[in-house]
Amino acid sequence: MADAAELLSQMRVHGAVPRHVAIIMDGNGRWARERMLPRPVGHRNGMKSVRAVVEGAIEAGIEVLSLFAFSKENWQRPAIEVAALMSLLEEYIQREADELESQGVQVRFLGELDRLQGPAAQAVERIVAQTAHCSRLKLNLFVSYGSRAEMLGAVRRVVQDVQSGTLNLATLDDAAFGDRLLTTGIPDPDLLIRTSGEQRISNFLLWQIAYTELFISPVLWPDFGRRELYEAILDYQKRDRRFGRVAV
Repeated sequence: MADAAELLSQMRVHGAVPRHVAIIMDGNGRWARERMLPRPVGHRNGMKSVRAVVEGAIEAGIEVLSLFAFSKENWQRPAIEVAALMSLLEEYIQREADELESQGVQVRFLGELDRLQGPAAQAVERIVAQTAHCSRLKLNLFVSYGSRAEMLGAVRRVVQDVQSGTLNLATLDDAAFGDRLLTTGIPDPDLLIRTSGEQRISNFLLWQIAYTELFISPVLWPDFGRRELYEAILDYQKRDRRFGRVAV
């Protein structure tokens, strides 16, 4: 089995890497259950994979990396698990902020961030400000996020802008609608990876992935690293992206 370094070399031979990679990080709970450990242990081990994938994205030359960390629906999980996830978010930021800045990683958080409270909210604000000047890799962390809610918010902004006269409904197009999403200014993902073998989108970037290539990895998130990322990119490099057109 090829190691990460060999796969990276193959990627550089085979062509361009995706500009924007998005990942649905799934399998923390299953990883813990298989080892008869509490679910928070799985989430903690998943933090190591975040670091590995960020480092791998930098090495590969990816410009934008989007990670689905915590969905809007995840607030419905048991309070003890939600509290553990918020604590891990704060811990991740505290541990990784300086390293991310030194590596040139600009961190952004997208979602209903007003639901974050106390130390977690403060940590998010701190790392966003600390890394705002970085430009080597843009890291989008989706927290308290749901794509349907995002699109409904965009529709509300369209209505408000039409009513205020700042938008002519006749000129509304994909670009104008996209400018009212949370991801305004961010290119659509070229590649979406889902770990743990589940074949669902899970309410993630429904508008933005209209022509995104999908890759389902059987690997649970805590076991996902550089090698698995590069395998997905190599598979992507074999795809023929036509965006609805017919090849001539």
